[in-house]
Amino acid sequence: MLYLDDCINALKLVKKNSVDLIYLDPPFFTQKIQKLSKDNKSYEFSDIWESREDYLNYIKQRLLLMRDVLKDTGSIFLHCNDSASCYLKIMMDEVFGEDNFRSEIIWTYKRWSNSRKGLLPCHQTIFFYSKTKNFKFNTLYCEYSPTTNIDQIQQQRERIDGKTVYKKDSEGNIIQATEKKGVPLSDVWEIPFLNPKAKERVGYPTQKPIELLDRIIKICTDENDLVLDPFMGSGTTLVSAKLLNRRYIGIDKSAEAYNIAKCRLDKPIKTKSYLMEKGVDAYLTKKDEIYSILKQIDCNIVQRNKGIDAILKKLYKNTPVAIKVQKKTENLNDAIDLLYKASLKKGCIKSVLITEESPNNPPENMIVLNPINIQIEHHLK
Repeated sequence: MLYLDDCINALKLVKKNSVDLIYLDPPFFTQKIQKLSKDNKSYEFSDIWESREDYLNYIKQRLLLMRDVLKDTGSIFLHCNDSASCYLKIMMDEVFGEDNFRSEIIWTYKRWSNSRKGLLPCHQTIFFYSKTKNFKFNTLYCEYSPTTNIDQIQQQRERIDGKTVYKKDSEGNIIQATEKKGVPLSDVWEIPFLNPKAKERVGYPTQKPIELLDRIIKICTDENDLVLDPFMGSGTTLVSAKLLNRRYIGIDKSAEAYNIAKCRLDKPIKTKSYLMEKGVDAYLTKKDEIYSILKQIDCNIVQRNKGIDAILKKLYKNTPVAIKVQKKTENLNDAIDLLYKASLKKGCIKSVLITEESPNNPPENMIVLNPINIQIEHHLK
């Protein structure tokens, strides 16, 4: 069900105590016009308020109605950022009760640097509350960290005289633990922000990735449960709910948002995140011997580029300096050619090739260096 209306009106049409999960991504009190464009279409909405009190009163009136439609076993997730998060936390305590606060979820992601003075903002906050203590919750599990000693956690432990030891049977054998599913999901979620070229991106301001909503919906609902988003925007919550076989209600007073959400629900698309599927290590393509050389240089290491392994942090005549280390599987001419072509694309006046060989006629703009160990051996000889 979709409603084209202000949620303060549409929520009164929803049956009380009928909703299993509410996720809301309301205006953040940024005091800006939120605007974004894609494929020659422009979408915007106002997040400008007369005062903070005006904004908080607007949110509270709607939260009270959300509490009424939420089941006793239901939960609510309020998405916000640092513009008003501390005030919204107090409001959620008032409406749902301090005892029903469950988690402050930190959604963290990588961002390009900007000109803002201070620390780069790379997270948003999601307050998780239940209506009562008897709330539905499904534990999700993550992979163990590479630093975890899996063989040790597969063994039961007990405390004796204040010290934790492996539990043993009457014959002195260590007792194995029950089946381990992984590490229970924490309250810090690293989920990539939507790539500008992602298929699921529709160009609507503040659009969130489906991956984020998938996690929220899986935590507090089962199939056929009812999910409600009173500020549905482009409809990400509803698309996630549909793909996970949940029923859904979406509300928004913007006709543009309503139409986008309706179109997305007709043909739901979810972009697969390579980072989420493969992990950070999948992006690390440099071998250890190349890392050991590059770590001696003040540079930024480049992944997934055959022609460039790193770029100097310091510019040369306001242009980047590309660096390549010749691989053992490459002949010298191929390494020179790859670096030369890649550095031209990057507009490099100078490039650096690190090799154990001695080229006869390298390009004029290319500096050829031997690794430090080779230089030491040369000078000792």
